[in-house]
Amino acid sequence: MAKKNSVSSPTGRHHSQTGSHRLLTQPEPGSYMDFFFDQPGTTPGTLKIEADAPPPTIVLIDYDEDQAIRLPLETPEECIPYLDTESISWIDVQGLGDEDVLNRLGNVFQLHPLMLEDVVNVPQRPKVEDYEDQLLMITHMVTPNYESSSFINEQVSFILGRHYLLTVQEEPQRDCFAPVRQRLKTCKGIIRKQGADYLAYALLDAIIDGFFPVLETYGELIEELEEEVVLNPTRQTLEKIHKVRRELLGLRRAIWPQRDAINSLIRDGSDLISSEVRVYLRDCYDHTIQVIDMVETYRELASSLMDVYLSSVGNKMNEIMKILTVISTIFIPLTFIAGVYGMNFNPETSAWNMPELNWPLGYPLCLGFMLAIAGGLIYYFWRKGWFNNISGLENKTSEL
Repeated sequence: MAKKNSVSSPTGRHHSQTGSHRLLTQPEPGSYMDFFFDQPGTTPGTLKIEADAPPPTIVLIDYDEDQAIRLPLETPEECIPYLDTESISWIDVQGLGDEDVLNRLGNVFQLHPLMLEDVVNVPQRPKVEDYEDQLLMITHMVTPNYESSSFINEQVSFILGRHYLLTVQEEPQRDCFAPVRQRLKTCKGIIRKQGADYLAYALLDAIIDGFFPVLETYGELIEELEEEVVLNPTRQTLEKIHKVRRELLGLRRAIWPQRDAINSLIRDGSDLISSEVRVYLRDCYDHTIQVIDMVETYRELASSLMDVYLSSVGNKMNEIMKILTVISTIFIPLTFIAGVYGMNFNPETSAWNMPELNWPLGYPLCLGFMLAIAGGLIYYFWRKGWFNNISGLENKTSEL
């Protein structure tokens, strides 16, 4: 029997790894490079269900220009009557924890086995695949994780038909589709006057726009790190920079392939997507480019923070060495004088053997001479400006 290991993720779930099967919904920090891959020799279309995946819940929103209804469904078969009507049906499946329900869902919508495999075996790379009368879109949706100043990555699969849109999400707890649901409920805009392709665009645009709050969090975090790196760099600062760099790499891997997927929808086209919706997809493509630009900018800033950290640590060490050098320079002549008069030569044996030992004021004169040397050196270093940077560093430290 293959050994199973438990891997923690930012979502709080534990994902099983059996043999060479790596089923990571949201990899833990340090594992943002992972995607699902099959064990060599696996039969095409094999589904791998996570042991702790939540059971699927199915919600149907059926609408036309006049009305919209929302129904929770107990079984996939309940949505069959809505697939043959002229109204638009949005079937939202949240959760991948029941293989039987997913297989029945595949039978209801007549999904190709490879299509169902891409939907269930997560995470897949974002892509678009045309199956003649159906269009598969794999996307990654990110939502802020305010508890850890990070983000949660979730795969969302779109299956577009002539009069329906099937979406499959990993988690039922969160998504960024609430504005679209509200527009459908209140008939705001033109969404209820359009087809299923416009609904797919609206949801895809919501996913892309969901990257901006996450990036805003990282922008604020980088600003805080910039101040910390300059004023008080520590070992924890280095760990924060490393964490930010890896998480931004995860964002880059989530958004970069989606740009290519949206571009293929615009360039290659499909009978299921009208020319009018392609115009809206161009705007969605522009938003994707903006997200990529922000991610790349933040990655460059995070990389430069590493250089600033090393420079700050080097400057801090130089200041410390400067202070120690000043102290050592002041005490070198004092140590020399103390060493000379600590040799204890007998002045009675010879007039050249430290006659100062018999002077009535020898001790105070020696101390006064040593203080004069120390004061003269301090004045000399002050005139040279050696204490300017040291005092500036102390002022910055006091401000913190």
